[in-house]
Amino acid sequence: MISLMDFLIVSAGLFCTGLFVILTKRNAIQVLIGIELMLNAAILNLVAFGKYDRAYNGGQMFALFAIVLAAATTAVALAIILNVYKKYKTIDPGKIDQLRD
Repeated sequence: MISLMDFLIVSAGLFCTGLFVILTKRNAIQVLIGIELMLNAAILNLVAFGKYDRAYNGGQMFALFAIVLAAATTAVALAIILNVYKKYKTIDPGKIDQLRD
């Protein structure tokens, strides 16, 4: 049987991987992927705690809400990245140094 500690270890691994991706990558798409990994780690925690709390199924409801928010956030972030690429011809966050013309 899979214990709560197993879920938490996998979640910590996902979170650390996402943090590593955010800190080391120079591509906006890869940074967005790192953010999604960190969000998936949080969702895994919500589902795990919801599974082991029989009296209250709030973990699954919060996880579903977080998944919907993640999908909306990803759509907005990709639209912003496409507009930035159209203007600056790069998606490297370090090379975009001005926000106004």
